[in-house]
Amino acid sequence: MSPALRRTWPPALRLLLGEEAGELWDAALAPVRGQVTQLRATGTTVQPSGAATVQYAAEVAWADGRRTRESLAATTGARIPTGATVLEGVIDGECVTVGVWRWPLDPALPGLAWASRATAAGTRLAELGLTEGPLRMRLRAYRPGRRAVVEASTGAASLFLKVVRPVAAPRLVERHAVLDGAVPVPPVLGCTDDGVIVLPGLPGTPMRELLARDGAGLPDAEGIDGLLDALPATAARVTPVGRSRPGDAQARIGDHATVLGLVLPAQRARLDRLVGALRAADPGEHPEVPVHGDFYESQLLVEDGAVVGLLDVDTVGRGRRIDDWSTLLGHLALLETILPAPALAVRYRAELEEAALRRWPAAQLRPRVAAVLLGLATGPFRVLEADWAARSEARIALAERWAGPARG
Repeated sequence: MSPALRRTWPPALRLLLGEEAGELWDAALAPVRGQVTQLRATGTTVQPSGAATVQYAAEVAWADGRRTRESLAATTGARIPTGATVLEGVIDGECVTVGVWRWPLDPALPGLAWASRATAAGTRLAELGLTEGPLRMRLRAYRPGRRAVVEASTGAASLFLKVVRPVAAPRLVERHAVLDGAVPVPPVLGCTDDGVIVLPGLPGTPMRELLARDGAGLPDAEGIDGLLDALPATAARVTPVGRSRPGDAQARIGDHATVLGLVLPAQRARLDRLVGALRAADPGEHPEVPVHGDFYESQLLVEDGAVVGLLDVDTVGRGRRIDDWSTLLGHLALLETILPAPALAVRYRAELEEAALRRWPAAQLRPRVAAVLLGLATGPFRVLEADWAARSEARIALAERWAGPARG
């Protein structure tokens, strides 16, 4: 990363992504007689306030001569969880309060400590009557302080341990219960007080994989609409999560633009123009219905032209159908720019877009897709791609194209 660019960042980012992070971790590990010998940031999340969370891959030397590979996390601001080791870091004379922890001892996700370890997970799952015998564990996803997904495989079958903050577990269980039998969501097999929800694996192939291959068996627009129509009315009455409607990307354009402007200050004027255009767009009048809230190709398992699995229902609730469609179209539009052979994804997105435009005016649909793409423009920095700045700017440009009228 350019030193000149880094100097423009908020203090939390300069500290956690700079050389000073090593000193911070040495101070954190000193009480247990550890010292960082290698430290590499692998992911980050930035808040509009400038607070940040960063994950690291590290090598730690211990006083007994061992060297171990460790996964570490540090966070600032209001998201420092109770139980984190709290330190004061200094960057350019400014003090930053930081909460740190080592994997898997995430203080916000107490269930992760056992759900990530084969022996402990085997014991707990046996107590729940779900499986016996040795397990192979594979981490599928982890967002420090927020959630994790661990696959526990016996060889014959897999269970997925979704680890959330304990306070969030009842809301997620509620959503699975409401949807069970109406749409193909995995049933909850077990739930623990420390926030671990046990789900079975489902059949089918992720839609994203089909789009990267030959596309055989992709559902048509009618099939996708049928899936969304099958969401039961009770799904619109579940306990709300967050302040905005599920899937309403337009409600978050200000936050996304602010975050992008923090890490790419040269783009702020451009982002201001884009936000202004999106806010000026006609939102239209749309009924509130049950929605998925994060509806895109990686959430859909497909078999023989039908969706046989619907994943990650954390955001299900009351929203607008046009927003679920906009989310899917936005992700597909981005996928076209990522796949090495995108022709199939281009055709499929065009088919779905044509179907969506038979229901909603382009002047209402396209700005919503642009808002989704603006949110996705934060992705390259979040995973710290080597050329994250150029990739983020390319995604901003893609959002700008969707914010304007369609080209023939």
